[in-house]
Amino acid sequence: MGDKTKILIVDDSKLMRKAVRDIFASHSDMEVVGEAVNGNEALQLIPQLSPDVIVLDVNMPVMDGITTLKHMMIQTPTPTVMLSTLTKDGAAITFDSLKYGAVDFLTKPSSLDGDLQEQTAEIADKIAIAAGVELEAMQYIRPGSKDSSVAGQQNLEIKNIVAIGAAEGGYSALLKLIPQLQPDVPAAFIVVLYSAGEHIDDFVRYLDHCSALAVKRATEEAPLESGVCYISSGEEYVTIREQNGNFLLHVSPAPFSTRRGSIDMLMLSTAEMAGKKAVGIVVSGRGADGAEGLCEITANGGTTIVQKPQSCLCREMAENALKRCEANIIVADTKIASAINLCCA
Repeated sequence: MGDKTKILIVDDSKLMRKAVRDIFASHSDMEVVGEAVNGNEALQLIPQLSPDVIVLDVNMPVMDGITTLKHMMIQTPTPTVMLSTLTKDGAAITFDSLKYGAVDFLTKPSSLDGDLQEQTAEIADKIAIAAGVELEAMQYIRPGSKDSSVAGQQNLEIKNIVAIGAAEGGYSALLKLIPQLQPDVPAAFIVVLYSAGEHIDDFVRYLDHCSALAVKRATEEAPLESGVCYISSGEEYVTIREQNGNFLLHVSPAPFSTRRGSIDMLMLSTAEMAGKKAVGIVVSGRGADGAEGLCEITANGGTTIVQKPQSCLCREMAENALKRCEANIIVADTKIASAINLCCA
């Protein structure tokens, strides 16, 4: 990459292309090297311009954004940020975009959605972050599918409890991870994702549809079952307790809304309850939540996996985890599921 981040804008609206171009004009480290009015035109320009980041709309004539993304990730993988009125947090089209290889998403700036200056600053910030994501993180992996022949796998004995922590960039990492997990692996999976509760519900429904194992919202007193993934919001504390030889979830509101700690709380509980059978995983996100929990899992003889920082949209959580403890496995998000399937088999 040169001194400036080279950007290609793909949008059928001339007005929107100008608005986006004006955002980057005030940043000396960014340069718009081209514009396209549809996906077909973009695919022709990408080999010529070699952009560092592509800003891609969803609804366009000739070739829409999702189709463009699919072709691009096969032909010329490039960090792509979806910018559309449709790509809102919790929307299925947003999850589709991330599943097919986009590294991040934004809603087009509008005065109806609040401070325009803040919105434009966020766009520039996300483009800068996207430019630093390595190609390995942009791979589309075909998801698994539910098979009636393994519908009863939840009755298997739980041999491992897998605790996963995710924050900014976590949607993308989890979309490459959860759908690749095998339902016949004798493990229960618990995820803490820093996102609003209503968006977690949307994400759970989406993941359950495209995953081989069952995906559920983590709820109070839910019994842990093998072959099931439970997802909670960072607004909650999730711990595990044992009753009559069974593991149950305890879910309560996080006491400090602005202080992160939900991932550590889950992992500390998992380390205590599962010991050597605990598996702790930290993926993309800001801050240091999860580092202390991974150390505790290591101290209790469990297995720790950290997403390779260069494949994270936000590297802080992974980097802080690696500073605090020596992970057993460090791999890109596209390879975490394979590592889990092996260590929990």
